[in-house]
Amino acid sequence: MDTTQRTEQQRAADRRRRELLEAADRVVLRDGPQASMNAIAAEAGITKPILYRHFGDKSGLYAALAKRHTDALLNSLRAALDAPADRRDRVEATLDTYLAAIEARPQVYRFLMHPADGGASADQGFDVGKHSAPLLRRMGEELAQVIEDRVDLGPESQRLARVWGHGIVGMMHAAGDWWLGERPCSRAELVRSLADLLWGRLAAAGDRIGGPGF
Repeated sequence: MDTTQRTEQQRAADRRRRELLEAADRVVLRDGPQASMNAIAAEAGITKPILYRHFGDKSGLYAALAKRHTDALLNSLRAALDAPADRRDRVEATLDTYLAAIEARPQVYRFLMHPADGGASADQGFDVGKHSAPLLRRMGEELAQVIEDRVDLGPESQRLARVWGHGIVGMMHAAGDWWLGERPCSRAELVRSLADLLWGRLAAAGDRIGGPGF
C-alpha cells in the first residue's frame, strides 16, 4: 500500500470517527447520563460491535467525547481571557463562559461528570471518577499555565500558578455543579459572587514582565 492510499484511508477513518462522535453527541443531548452504546450505535446506523471497533468500550467513547467538549470549552475560556477588557471584566467573562457552557448543554455535562446518574441502565463497571478527574486536572493545568504566563506571583510563581489554576477550576466545578442542580440564584449573580471571592489576590498581583498581561 503506498503513502497516498494510507493517507486516504486515514482520512476516511477520521471522518467516520467524527460522524460517530456527532451521533454520540445527539444521543447524549437527548438522554444525558442514560446514553448507552446501543442507542449510540442505533443513532449512527451501525451495529454495536462496529462502534466497539472504533472506541473499544464506553470508556473509550467517553474519553473521545470528553476531549471533544473539553477542547471546545478551553478554546472559549481562552477567548474570554484574551478579550480586550480590564482584568475584573475578563475574570467575570471567564467564569460566565464556563457556567454558560454547562447551562447550555446540561445533558452533556451530566454525561461527562455524572454518568452514574443513568441508574440501572448505566454500563456496569464504569467508574466516573476515573474519567472525570483527568478532565478537571487538564483544565487546572491549562489555567495554571495561563496564570503563570500572565501574572507575576513572585519567586514561586510556577508553584503558586498551579495552586491557583487547580483551585479556581475546583471552585468553578463545585459551584457550577451545585448551581446547575438547584438554581438558587441567577448566573450573573453567581458570576459576581465567585469573582468577588477571587478578586482580592488577583487585583493585587501585577502583570508578568514580557507576558501578554492579565
